[in-house]
Amino acid sequence: MSARRFYLLLLPLLAIAFASCEDVIEVEVPEEDPRLNVEGLIRVDTTEEFLPIEIKLSTTTPFFGEFQPVNEVEEIVIIIQVFDEEGNSQGTGTSVLGRDETREGYYIPVVIEGDVDERVGMGIIEFDVLYTLVITWEGRRYAAQTRYVPAVPIAEASFGGNTLFDEDETEIVVRFTDNADPGDYYIFDFGEGEYLPSEDEFYNGQDFEFSYFVQRELTTEDPLEIKILGADQTFYNYMLLLTEQSGLLENPFQVPVATVRGNVFDVTELDNIENFDNAGSPMVFPLGYFAIVQEFTYTVPAE
Repeated sequence: MSARRFYLLLLPLLAIAFASCEDVIEVEVPEEDPRLNVEGLIRVDTTEEFLPIEIKLSTTTPFFGEFQPVNEVEEIVIIIQVFDEEGNSQGTGTSVLGRDETREGYYIPVVIEGDVDERVGMGIIEFDVLYTLVITWEGRRYAAQTRYVPAVPIAEASFGGNTLFDEDETEIVVRFTDNADPGDYYIFDFGEGEYLPSEDEFYNGQDFEFSYFVQRELTTEDPLEIKILGADQTFYNYMLLLTEQSGLLENPFQVPVATVRGNVFDVTELDNIENFDNAGSPMVFPLGYFAIVQEFTYTVPAE
């Protein structure tokens, strides 16, 4: 038998052998009820008349799941408690939120012309206020608490000429002046999911300049909006974990590679809203974060 004829006979046999190996393997993954995901970062511009309150709700499952907007809830409200310098309560109010009909999954203060206005005036940030977000969804109650955190403006920012790892990045040089009080935290937002958490441990009260390398190539013809957000230690730690575990984030409130717990808790079984941070099963918990922070924006190159 010639070598050519031998090869021609062998090829169909190999094809049959490989075809017999193409079995479908079914992989079982853990089944889990959808988790509630809360995107509640409220960025405050103090020149506006009202707090720009909007809460986005969605659900997902951690295995091959996608976010689905939550368009129906039993209740969503923000409780506003005002305190004096000694920590005594001076009054309580509420802001009832309703579905934003123009965007799926978004909830904003209810406004009915001539009848109801649940918006919160900007003047409230001048006081010591505890904001409690309460959501009732599918028979369960969720809550998160926060206080308003101010920021400082960016004094100057510009494009640099250095690179850190590769050429597909751009150096941004940022300068700002930290407050004199120690223990300040900031979140820098460079767009396209690039965030930098920072604390003032080594530059407290100083005029501070640093370089950040965005992971995209920009030129002086490409305007870049840089935003600085105020943060408390808890929000700083949350964002630090997200950036460390997930790298670049398309959205800091979406599920990262390794799920990071935020400050939203399942409080269904509790009757004391003052002590809910120990709530919930260790394996079942909502996702996301609720924060009210001041934001300043600087455009590079400067307008």
